[in-house]
Amino acid sequence: MGTSNPKRTAIVTGANGGLGRIVTQAFLDAGMKVAGLARSVSSNDRARPDFLGLSADLQDSASAGAAVRAVLQRFGRIDVLAHLVGGFDGGKTVIETDDSVLDRMLNLNLRPAFNVFRNVVPHMRRERFGRIIAIGSRTAVEAQPLTGAYGASKAALVSLVQTLALENADRGITANVVLPSTIDTPANRAAMPEADPAKWVKPEQVAHLLLWLASDDASQTTGALIPIYGIGS
Repeated sequence: MGTSNPKRTAIVTGANGGLGRIVTQAFLDAGMKVAGLARSVSSNDRARPDFLGLSADLQDSASAGAAVRAVLQRFGRIDVLAHLVGGFDGGKTVIETDDSVLDRMLNLNLRPAFNVFRNVVPHMRRERFGRIIAIGSRTAVEAQPLTGAYGASKAALVSLVQTLALENADRGITANVVLPSTIDTPANRAAMPEADPAKWVKPEQVAHLLLWLASDDASQTTGALIPIYGIGS
């Protein structure tokens, strides 16, 4: 795992999800200050001075902006953004997929990223440093049937992050996408009780990968799509 400056501050979006809780703890354990953003989260979730819980609707640009300003007011800087917000809806062919599913996938998997990136990047550019890491999906680069709207929204996220990497390389900012297959979370176990979670991606390993991407050792890695597919998947 790479070295990381313990004075760095990270935002983790989706901080109270199955992956978000583990990533948040990993960042705190590495010595970072962490602002956890989610629709429903509180600083009382982790009673420690290096954690700030902020409730925010990242689908709304104004809410995203207010959350970022609150992080800057509390910690004074944002060095790392780990964007974990997302969701899945599928099970129908493209021609069977209605407008509501497409809107839901874009609103969960693309719009929050666009809103939070737009508010965080200007600060990173002023500081001439930043690490942006987004959780994508294997489906973004390997199309699967019955996941058209989901895969398209994740592919759009990939394009957005790679564009950020190109636009901000002159300011020491990296931007990368981690592409997991199914992650072993309580929600996924409940949704797929017949599946074998031993083949799924372990959230702790995703967290370790994000820690490395946030470190000084990853300063030359940007615009990358990093697969983490699990064993036998």
